[in-house]
Amino acid sequence: MAEAGTGFLEQLKSCIVWSWTYLWTVWFFIVLFLVYILRVPLKINDNLSTVSMFLNTLTPKFYVALTGTSSLISGLILIFEWWYFRKYGTSFIEQVSVSHLRPLLGGADNNSSNNSNSSNGDSDANRQSVSECKVWRNPLNLFRGAEYNRYTWVTGREPLTYYDMNLSAQDHQTFFTCDSDHLRPADAIMQKAWRERNPQARISAAHEALEINEIRSRVEVPLIASSTIWEIKLLPKCATAYILLAEEEATTIAEAEKLFKQALKAGDGCYRRSQQLQHHGSQYEAQHRRDTNVLVYIKRRLAMCARRLGRTREAVKMMRDLMKEFPLLSMFNIHENLLEALLELQAYADVQAVLAKYDDISLPKSATICYTAALLKARAVSDKFSPEAASRRGLSTAEMNAVEAIHRAVEFNPHVPKYLLEMKSLILPPEHILKRGDSEAIAYAFFHLAHWKRVEGALNLLHCTWEGTFRMIPYPLEKGHLFYPYPICTETADRELLPSFHEVSVYPKKELPFFILFTAGLCSFTAMLALLTHQFPELMGVFAKAFLSTLFAPLNFVMEKVESILPSSLWHQLTRI
Repeated sequence: MAEAGTGFLEQLKSCIVWSWTYLWTVWFFIVLFLVYILRVPLKINDNLSTVSMFLNTLTPKFYVALTGTSSLISGLILIFEWWYFRKYGTSFIEQVSVSHLRPLLGGADNNSSNNSNSSNGDSDANRQSVSECKVWRNPLNLFRGAEYNRYTWVTGREPLTYYDMNLSAQDHQTFFTCDSDHLRPADAIMQKAWRERNPQARISAAHEALEINEIRSRVEVPLIASSTIWEIKLLPKCATAYILLAEEEATTIAEAEKLFKQALKAGDGCYRRSQQLQHHGSQYEAQHRRDTNVLVYIKRRLAMCARRLGRTREAVKMMRDLMKEFPLLSMFNIHENLLEALLELQAYADVQAVLAKYDDISLPKSATICYTAALLKARAVSDKFSPEAASRRGLSTAEMNAVEAIHRAVEFNPHVPKYLLEMKSLILPPEHILKRGDSEAIAYAFFHLAHWKRVEGALNLLHCTWEGTFRMIPYPLEKGHLFYPYPICTETADRELLPSFHEVSVYPKKELPFFILFTAGLCSFTAMLALLTHQFPELMGVFAKAFLSTLFAPLNFVMEKVESILPSSLWHQLTRI
């Protein structure tokens, strides 16, 4: 019985809510009927004739002022709406109406019910969005002194943002420092140097750390008995100081390579010593972890120097050895450096072998992996591909696989094709990238554009097929097709990572809100009316009268029909009752 009573109350409540939803139309017609019935005592006709006489006495200057003021106000609203949309990505009027008017119109209940029903799905989507918007270290980042600074000297522009360099400083402190650095004077200096914002101060600190290590200490054991010849022992060199000088002071790749080789000699010694002591306590374990990061970083940068200097096979060998020696250190993404070097050698079979290992569903994807896989499949059919022939006979199996691979890559990062097809200008890639963002697209296209050009017909196939991806993705992007929904935070993060002179690519393109279009049309229309009224006052007066008479003709027709049906003495009969 209780359940039956509860169900009846719920049905009654829903009926009442439904009736109130449409009851306003009934009230509207009742009000119109009452106004018509009471038109005689309210003297509506007399008031309307008085208003019409007043409007007829107005001069054209009044209408010019009226339309001009309307145009000015709508123009100000348009400017504010456009500024708000560019800054926050939404319309102010629309946001206020949704936030304040929708609850008054009964939209809060629906929202609450929808939120309660989909709370789990929303939380999963939020967690995925946070992981998708994580900023990653660019595995192909350039050298500051030899490449970024040279660009600044030539163009006068800063290719790196403060946010990007601040993230690099945090990475250096994470990889190259530990809690026991205060025990060694050189490491203590470098710990402060990585926090320093001024590049010259960092370079001076690195030189100071190296000068400290030039101090020699005598060992109290003679080399030859009864002799005054003593063994001179040098303190271990500071590998991180050489790293900083190679990254920021060296003006050429060759100079950077020399400094990295000195860093390798010092870092390898520290790594071997800490490897023997790593099990003696947590402090030694932290030192070994730091020395491992330093050694891997140095070897990776040496391989990149060899790649820059044209010794690509040597670079490939160094990267393979490094991945074999430290297979668990995937944070540096050395396989992406290896893929780029193998593509330069046109060793496509080796590229496929690397992709088979890293293009796995359980591993995080990147533009390098997705677009390299698409390039390999496009290479098999691109030289003979013709859009006209494909439209006549249909796509073959190999062509379909290539198109699907391109669609997969474009869905992962839709910004890349415009750079590969040279529809958008390239800039130097940042030191950090946002996966699926414009920064990752720049970093990929900067190094891989030449590989796509080398494969005959690959860019033509990409040009003919990449836009078809967007017909497969649901819009709005509540869900993806092959990947998670495209994150909404990429534009904000990319604007922080990329320099101000670069026009950030935005996906999906934000459509202009209705109120911006409405205020733009209203501003233009009223401005045109003001101009025409000022130039042709008599003609515009005739036009306005004709327009108003045409506008009110249906209403007059309805009034005449109602008066013919209803008795004219209805009001007197109602008063008698």
